[in-house]
Amino acid sequence: MASPTTASMDWSVLTRAKELQKRFFFVIGALCVYRLGTYIPVPGIDPHILNEIFERQMGGVLGVFNMFSGGALQRMTIFALAVMPYISASIIIQVLTVAIPALGALKKEGESGRRKINQYTRYGTVLLAALQGYGIAAGLEGMVGKHGSAVLDPGLFFRLTTMITLVGGTMFLMWLGEQITQRGIGNGVSLIIFSGIVANLPSAIGRTLELGRTGALSTPEILLISAIVVGLIYIIVKMERAQRRIVIQYPKRQVGTRMYGGESTHMPLKLNTSGVIPPIFARQPCCPAYL
Repeated sequence: MASPTTASMDWSVLTRAKELQKRFFFVIGALCVYRLGTYIPVPGIDPHILNEIFERQMGGVLGVFNMFSGGALQRMTIFALAVMPYISASIIIQVLTVAIPALGALKKEGESGRRKINQYTRYGTVLLAALQGYGIAAGLEGMVGKHGSAVLDPGLFFRLTTMITLVGGTMFLMWLGEQITQRGIGNGVSLIIFSGIVANLPSAIGRTLELGRTGALSTPEILLISAIVVGLIYIIVKMERAQRRIVIQYPKRQVGTRMYGGESTHMPLKLNTSGVIPPIFARQPCCPAYL
């Protein structure tokens, strides 16, 4: 017969498992909503001509940005900007908290200050998304394929509607990322970016195998490419998890007749503290120019 302590422990474990299951399914549902939105096109675009133009320009920065958006930029959907304006706005606000004393003081106010900084980040996201959305709309009007223009009815109305649509898509993804962070597992924005990158993985593998079938790549070359990819992933993970442990020695102190302290521990200092934020931020302002 199980003791009351064992029964309470089993019930606690079961409760935590159910809570984790709910969070997991919430993340899956939120990511499904995101992937569905990457197939809803912006009004006034000819998808066939746009796809033809993108196929010619996918080798540069435009292709990398399209990868981060999960293919939404190539299809010119409502999530074409993804969460990149939000990331850029977050970095700008963090830099300004060091440069502007008033923002630095807000950062030290605790929860209330954090709310105000988050609000300023949202304002910055709207501004950046509006500028980039208008730049993309203007760039689309100048994109011409073999069968005509990618925009069916160019003009001010198209630019405004495209800008509003892209801003709305970015703000929705920002809200969705916050919901995943609060009610799901892990960082919501990071999961959205990760799902967009992983979504292109099956097609990339299929294209590689197709090159092998047509003879453009031999079997040893495909195996070599696979080994290089696995090796790069291993090196990236090792660098991401690498840390330098700074030894901290606590002094001894005597309280009454007892001696306390004297232990030594370490403070882990991450080797790559900035992650991929600098290249994302450096690439973000120049993307509309490639359109």
